[in-house]
Amino acid sequence: MSAITINLVIEQGTDFSASFTIKNSDSNPVNLLGFTAEAKLKTSYYTSSAATPFAVTFVDRSKGILMISLTDTVTTALKPRRYVYDIVLTSASGVKTRFIEGIATVTPGVTV
Repeated sequence: MSAITINLVIEQGTDFSASFTIKNSDSNPVNLLGFTAEAKLKTSYYTSSAATPFAVTFVDRSKGILMISLTDTVTTALKPRRYVYDIVLTSASGVKTRFIEGIATVTPGVTV
């Protein structure tokens, strides 16, 4: 299954969160019981620079709902520009799958 592309807008200096429902190829929610998740933001797919990790919370594992978030402190430190991000889930048996990827645009703020 290929990752779904979802682009995000992150406002610099504010708390950010986005919720996603992970679905299988039949469009049914994936039961995320036993899964772990990791999500990161980078300036480029090809750069060796450090990635900014998102906090990942499972909102409702049985319905496949998870949320990624960044605090206002983290978004303040981000430079306004385009970034790439992805969300990788690891099953209880250790299989890693990238479910979501995309561009995250950080917009500048005046009150930062």
